[in-house]
Amino acid sequence: MTGGDVWWSYWYFHLPNYVLAALMYTLFGRFLLASILRPDSPNYILRWFKLLTNPVVAVVRFLTPAYVPERYLPLAGMFWLAALRLTFFVLMFRWGLAPSLGGGMGG
Repeated sequence: MTGGDVWWSYWYFHLPNYVLAALMYTLFGRFLLASILRPDSPNYILRWFKLLTNPVVAVVRFLTPAYVPERYLPLAGMFWLAALRLTFFVLMFRWGLAPSLGGGMGG
């Protein structure tokens, strides 16, 4: 199989995995930018990251203990999304729906 065939053959695995990964890295970017910029900064990248991740942060606020400060919620969100990605992978692998490396190493 070629690279494109593998992706399209397992789109139901790759698409959610990609979305979760993108959200994780966007949360990390939000945390880093919020660490160096003011909370009310007009920086368009930080505003875009907040727009994309505010729904995730709202769910994280519900799942995370109240003693975790607001500024660390994106990091907690990364943890929860990593746990979700791992659970997703394990379930898909267990059900035989995840792509395999196939052929092994060394031909």
